[in-house]
Amino acid sequence: MQVGTHRRASPHNTSAREFIRSGKVGKIGEITCFVYSGGGAEKPQANEEPPAGLEWDMWCGPAPVRKFNKKIHPLGHRHFLDFANGQLGDWGIHWIDQAMWIMGERMVHPRTVFSTGGRPIKGAPVNSEAGQTTDAPDHQIAAYAFEDLTLTWEHRQFAGDSALKHQPIGVHFYGTEGTFHLGWQDGWTFYPRDEKRPTAHEDAKFSGEKNSENILELWRDFIDAIEQKRRPACDIEGGHRATAAALLGMLSLKLGRSVKWDGTTIVGDDEAAALLKRQYRGPWEYPT
Repeated sequence: MQVGTHRRASPHNTSAREFIRSGKVGKIGEITCFVYSGGGAEKPQANEEPPAGLEWDMWCGPAPVRKFNKKIHPLGHRHFLDFANGQLGDWGIHWIDQAMWIMGERMVHPRTVFSTGGRPIKGAPVNSEAGQTTDAPDHQIAAYAFEDLTLTWEHRQFAGDSALKHQPIGVHFYGTEGTFHLGWQDGWTFYPRDEKRPTAHEDAKFSGEKNSENILELWRDFIDAIEQKRRPACDIEGGHRATAAALLGMLSLKLGRSVKWDGTTIVGDDEAAALLKRQYRGPWEYPT
């Protein structure tokens, strides 16, 4: 089973893992994952009739049926909470997975999760007979307490961040020897704590001609894993752990309080535990 956290197969991500695991960043005590972009207030887009050939009721599946809207399909569903989990469930899982993959046994699962955010810039969500906006938060912070380090996720869909020295997408690893930025299109850079030491950098390398990804490497690894009878780079257990972290962040946001997690279920909070599964619309039934 190969999960789509494809950055595990990207050359500069692999070398970043080797660099950090070599100890050159020192002992890491804090990790920050982030995606910052521009944007402003959101206006509703008019609903339409579904295009010919699209069974909209089936597309909605066990989720509530909304009016068809091009903000939802194609691609936009990730920012509608009936169908997905906003920026944390879309971008966040990739970067949280990178942190877990690199740190290994120090980040098996978070013990406590807290998240906050909202839509002060995009405005209150709209879902009317006439039109719709997205309803996921336009900014969000999620804090994950592991046994001996802290990870935070932060996204913002307004303002961007021109103050950063690099593309505002990726992960910062803060260690006793300096700060390591693992990015997307701009590779990775290590900034030593001792400013007299030179920075270290590696450019990103992509095989895709039309987008900056390494999907070909992901498929190659999958085929190699079958032939070699080994786990693929993005195995199901790693995918589950990163997905669970993202979902717990959204769950905490909805509740407005922190949750405790033992790696299997939420501890001491029946209301929160009940949100670990969605209510399905008939005739779909939740798998048991």
